[in-house]
Amino acid sequence: MTRVAAVDCGTNSIRLLVADADPATGELVDLDRRMTIVRLGQGVDRTGRLAPEALQRTFAACREYAGIIKEHGAERLRFVATSASRDAENRDEFVRGVLDILGAEPEVISGDQEAEFSFTGATKELAGGDHLPKPYLVVDIGGGSTEFVVGDDRVRAARSVDIGCVRMTERHLVRDGVVSDPPSEEQVAAMRADIEAALDLAEETVPLREARTLVGLAGSVTTVSAIAQELPEYDSAAIHHSRVSHDRVREITEWLLRSTHAERAAVPSMHPGRVDVIAAGALVLLSIMERIGAEEVVVSEHDILDGIAHSCAAEAR
Repeated sequence: MTRVAAVDCGTNSIRLLVADADPATGELVDLDRRMTIVRLGQGVDRTGRLAPEALQRTFAACREYAGIIKEHGAERLRFVATSASRDAENRDEFVRGVLDILGAEPEVISGDQEAEFSFTGATKELAGGDHLPKPYLVVDIGGGSTEFVVGDDRVRAARSVDIGCVRMTERHLVRDGVVSDPPSEEQVAAMRADIEAALDLAEETVPLREARTLVGLAGSVTTVSAIAQELPEYDSAAIHHSRVSHDRVREITEWLLRSTHAERAAVPSMHPGRVDVIAAGALVLLSIMERIGAEEVVVSEHDILDGIAHSCAAEAR
């Protein structure tokens, strides 16, 4: 077994997985898995730059993760950065900071690479059984972008489009620097139109409607599952491979879009860092389900982070 560490730094959160990986089979045994909301993408859609306070929050999380990685004695580390750092003019500042703290240079990957990692992480377990029909459509709803990947045992087509939960919130639901509480019908309609246009773009290269199984990844999707199950707290084991019907996703999305900040914050499974962006993320999920006619979404806690760890194991062969 090879002990690997994988870091996924997205627009809204940074996550760490330390695991023992079997280079022959790619099997992962988790040792430590955690997530910190850092909102690295704060204001990037508007300014094109990473905000100083966002960088400091991210570097603080990196220092914490460096201690955990050292404690576990990981032999390999791979740090992948996605949408926010890919878009920012001052991404070199981010790269230098991470390198100084972790000793590893963040790989600012393309949307297609992001999609490949997400597909591998999400489907490696599913491939062991035949109960879910193929092809899969893996949808990773991040903070800045959403990745769409169609494949069977491997990726057939992939596309990344800019409709993440943070980007949609900042673009459509913020007025005078404050998130509308709740948003107006006009704001929701504008956000929905933006999402639909992005889905049109995704369909130019990815046959979304050919999918037989929809697999949803990342915090917006897992939080919707937690709400659907009325969990008393966030429970990864209960969420992983849960299934949420289209009707239930629609009910939850409609409630989130008409709820206040206080009402969303009172949901026991809601991470405080998702309270202001969960409505946009849920609307992205609902729009996708409506576009492809999905009756349900299979929710996976294993995603791009696991795909990064699998790539570390492959390099050890």
